[in-house]
Amino acid sequence: MSNIKSAFENGKAFIPFITCGDPDLETTAAAVKAAADNGADLIELGIPFSDPTAEGPVIQGANIRALKGGVTTDKIFDLVRELRKTVKIPMVFMTYANVIFSYGAERFISTCRETGIDGLILPDLPFEEKEEFLPVCRKYGVDLISLIAPTSANRISMIAGEAEGFIYIVSSLGVTGTRKEINTDLESIISVVRDTTDIPCAVGFGISTPEQARKMAEISDGAIVGSAIIKLLEKYGKDAPAYIGEYVKSMKDAVRQAE
Repeated sequence: MSNIKSAFENGKAFIPFITCGDPDLETTAAAVKAAADNGADLIELGIPFSDPTAEGPVIQGANIRALKGGVTTDKIFDLVRELRKTVKIPMVFMTYANVIFSYGAERFISTCRETGIDGLILPDLPFEEKEEFLPVCRKYGVDLISLIAPTSANRISMIAGEAEGFIYIVSSLGVTGTRKEINTDLESIISVVRDTTDIPCAVGFGISTPEQARKMAEISDGAIVGSAIIKLLEKYGKDAPAYIGEYVKSMKDAVRQAE
């Protein structure tokens, strides 16, 4: 069974995203632990990339700061090894296909398995091209997580039917970033997903407040938040983990209300 499913076994899930190496890897480790200790059910770790096409300015900024600070894929794998001594919840990487190509797909995915990474989210990998990585992911038991966007339309059931781990529902068009309101008709997308598969689905892109998280968890199995957490890292730097812990607790409390 996919380890990722365990994130959804105790009710609605809260999933924070943290860019590795912003402002440094020590702070990343402390932020991940603070999130896990305060109710995060699964953590997305961003591997910085020089051209993160799905990201808005907040996460782009985090990518730039992390790369300038000298973060590398190998250093991030070392970070995960260290985290796995204490952090037991599922962790997945969110990155771009080029990062894996340049590292070597077999080497990258086998190291995911060895260090305890449960899945991969690749926003620039079209569904039609997932065979590029899927056989290697299956070989090492790493879930290749599918994204479904408002533009997926008549492809929703096809993507959902082959999904693994959990399904990342993209709340709105465009790039990541906090939004005042989310107006997409997510209910109809999620109903197609539910008719097709029993794999859990969580909504991301644009969620920043407990109220938004609760609303998204009411219609799906959980809420994903990135930019709002990265803003805390940008604002507080090395002191951010304490604020991230408080924020995660408030968001987890909110998604619990949706149960």
